[in-house]
Amino acid sequence: MPVTTSVFLYMSLIVDVVIMTYKPDKTLFDLLDALMGQTIPPKKIIIMNTEEKYLLSLIFGTSFADKYKNLEIHHISKREFNHGKSRNYAARYSIAPFLIYMTQDAVPANERFIEELLRPMEDIRVSVSYARQLPKSSAGVLESFARHFNYPEESRIQDSESIETQGIKAYYCSNVSACYRRADWNLLGEFIPFTIFNEDMLFAAKAIQTGKAVYYASEAAVFHSHDYSLMKQFKRNFDLGVSQAEHPEVFQTVSSTGEGKRFVKEYLNHLKSEGKLYLLPSFLVYCAFRLCGYKMGLNFERLPKKLILSCTMNKGYWTRYWDKKYIPEDVHAGYGKNSEGL
Repeated sequence: MPVTTSVFLYMSLIVDVVIMTYKPDKTLFDLLDALMGQTIPPKKIIIMNTEEKYLLSLIFGTSFADKYKNLEIHHISKREFNHGKSRNYAARYSIAPFLIYMTQDAVPANERFIEELLRPMEDIRVSVSYARQLPKSSAGVLESFARHFNYPEESRIQDSESIETQGIKAYYCSNVSACYRRADWNLLGEFIPFTIFNEDMLFAAKAIQTGKAVYYASEAAVFHSHDYSLMKQFKRNFDLGVSQAEHPEVFQTVSSTGEGKRFVKEYLNHLKSEGKLYLLPSFLVYCAFRLCGYKMGLNFERLPKKLILSCTMNKGYWTRYWDKKYIPEDVHAGYGKNSEGL
């Protein structure tokens, strides 16, 4: 449906985009250019950047500020960053009725990305919509399959009635590119301020548990993939396990093991059909690293601090976790300080 035929889309032209950045590369320029070319361009683009020096080194000597007139940049330190709280504070700079969160390495696949993220919001039940993630051209066999497995061609509604059939997928959401209805986001208490991971899924679960719905909008697509090393896969799954252990109110109500088994089975069938069974040994090693990381994360309370720090991707989280400095909701020093001249 063209954008001009939807009264709702006319009413929702005010949408802001928040981009979380840390050591960005030139892909950030591709993302910004793609956002400015949308059928519904963002009213404002808010960059919440971790560590000012890295972004400044990227844009030094460019016409960055002149080219992107609706851009607003805010800097925090690496110690201040947290997946939930940093996104919450970025939202303070927006009054838009819809807010899209993105990461610096996700590039819209076409000019209808924002339009298609907004379209599900015509259903008042939908609090969140999130985009399909397509593998980059450089993605390997396993990563390409994983993107297609986790982000299929068919859109779907995720609500309380779909938990029985979708399992953990009913709560799935990704802030790589997700749109939030601001009224619901405020009403449900924003993102959990202090979390190592999964701030998006935790919010989605809360929305569904209160009668709202989440929508997977496959027509809204971004290019986004990572060919992580085995150790990075281990660390990512360790943090995933920690997140699930810390939030049993969500993750103990649904099973995630079934989805993992389905992935293994379908990938093995894929290798067989493509005549690439020679990749099987490396895949088994991949599975072992992911499973080991996940199991250790689930049992992190039994592990010594030094071992935890060697297993995590988010060392700054643990510094505050052990210091208990995350408990007060006060803003840390310098949080939300606007960058001058950008």
